[in-house]
Formats: sequence, structure tokens, C-alpha cells
Amino acid sequence: QVQLVESGGGLVQAGGSLRLSCAASGDTGSPYGMGWFRQAPGKEREFVALFIWNLGATYYADSVKGRFTISRDNAKNTVYLQMNSLKPEDTAVYYCARRRNGSRFFRTSENYDYWGQGTQVTVSS
Repeated sequence: QVQLVESGGGLVQAGGSLRLSCAASGDTGSPYGMGWFRQAPGKEREFVALFIWNLGATYYADSVKGRFTISRDNAKNTVYLQMNSLKPEDTAVYYCARRRNGSRFFRTSENYDYWGQGTQVTVSS
């Protein structure tokens, strides 16, 4: 079993920054990495970022590339999402998730098996 707990969400003005955290416990030794997704009201859940630590590889959605950074603290078993230059369209509930396999379709939520409860990010204009 894996437990994922997100934190760090909140209300911020456009142009501001937030850092989300995802604390993991249990069997977190997945070689496939951890990702972040988000879901805005009335929209489908969408991929944000993926970090495959044993490859040192990161992937980002085009909409956040250059503004968001995914990272991991091995000692704390925590994955972070640093979000800079936030825009109102970044408003959503953000979820971290464990990738279940090495599928090239890593932007698809079906390829993740454990999910956190989500943390709300609201960006005001």
C-alpha cells in the first residue's frame, strides 16, 4: 500500500508562486516515478509533470513548461512541485500520483495507481 498526502495549496495572485508537497509512505519504491496532475472545475484531469528519479528525467505539460519544476527529496520521501509565474488558468485541484508502469503514455491518468487526496490551488487575476 502507498499513501500520498499533498499540501501547500492556497490562494495566490497572478504572477505569484507556490510549492506543493507530496509526502509518500508505504511501498514507494516505484522505478517509474511520481507525477502531478490537476483538475479544474468542469474539466478532465490533466497531466502536469512527471519525475523519473532513477533516470533523472522530468517531463512537463506544455502549459507549465518553464514555470513549474518537479523535484524529489529522497530523505523525506517527498515530491515537490514548484510553481512560479502562476496564472488564473492554473487554478485547479492538484494531485500527486505514483506511476504504475513504463508506458510511453505517461500523460494518461490510467497509468498511475495511487493518488493523493488533492490540494486546491487558486490563482486570482
